[in-house]
Amino acid sequence: MKTYQVVGIGNAIVDVISRAEDAFLDNMGIGKGIMQLVERERAEMLYGAMEGRVQAPGGSVANTLAGLGNLGLRTGFVGRVRDDGLGRFYAKAMEEGGTEFLNPPVPDGELPTSRSMIFVSPDGERSMNTYLGISAELGAEDVDDAVAREAELVFLEGYLFDKPKGKEAFIKMARACRDAGGTAGIAISDPFCVERHRDDFLRLIAEELDFVIGNEAEIRALYQEGDLETDLEQVAALCPLVVCTRSGDGVTILREGTRTDVPVEKVVPVDATGAGDQFAAGFLYGLVTGRSMEEAGRMGCIAAGEVISHVGPRPEAKLATLFAEAGLG
Repeated sequence: MKTYQVVGIGNAIVDVISRAEDAFLDNMGIGKGIMQLVERERAEMLYGAMEGRVQAPGGSVANTLAGLGNLGLRTGFVGRVRDDGLGRFYAKAMEEGGTEFLNPPVPDGELPTSRSMIFVSPDGERSMNTYLGISAELGAEDVDDAVAREAELVFLEGYLFDKPKGKEAFIKMARACRDAGGTAGIAISDPFCVERHRDDFLRLIAEELDFVIGNEAEIRALYQEGDLETDLEQVAALCPLVVCTRSGDGVTILREGTRTDVPVEKVVPVDATGAGDQFAAGFLYGLVTGRSMEEAGRMGCIAAGEVISHVGPRPEAKLATLFAEAGLG
């Protein structure tokens, strides 16, 4: 038995969440429903403009690991924080959530700990303004081959592709895990991230990975054929397992030539933050525990449905209980 069932690598970001009207977003020049990278000065300005702030450890893959920890899996996280107040808060919160924080906070780090200002509008859409800070400096030197070899599965965060060092870290971790008999995959993260790094994404998927998870916009951004079905077929030709979430239209899973479509119950979200991250948690739980693709897809949908029912990107209910209630115990 390996030490970890899932090890994730990604941005270690403190989420700072508050509610905001659409007019506020317009006045502040905030793009609704998307993630925007911001510089330190704008990050500090937006932070000061937030009312009723709620602070929590975040980052896409870290949120997924929190969901897997909720389900009782053995998890670890490779991320980079500074040895400052936010960095120590982040590391402690991950450990308390059941995920081993594998890289200690960096003393005298070159940049502050990363943070994302998330504005939740009345319709549940989240508008993310992310200052990457020290997290963006994560590189191959932060990856311990021994850790990767002790993981049944490693999960990569596409956002890290914004820096060459992040790409190097991904390849190092994926190869070490797969060489030891493990599985490696990626959450594409964002269509704009794909557009910035399309060739690198496609090369990574084809040469280094066993699975890829993305929403409709992210999958379409990989090939831009104008038709989702065509894009899915092309990605599936590169990778053995492709998972595409399609919002209210459910989930499409292509695994080695077999297609599985999983319906989803449509609900009005309280806060859409973390929906994709928790879908990944439910799906990966099913994958690691040997469930069918239909069962894994249903688990992903249940986990996503739980997280959009409240404010915040991490589950509050016991996901295992929800799975059991749905006949997936």
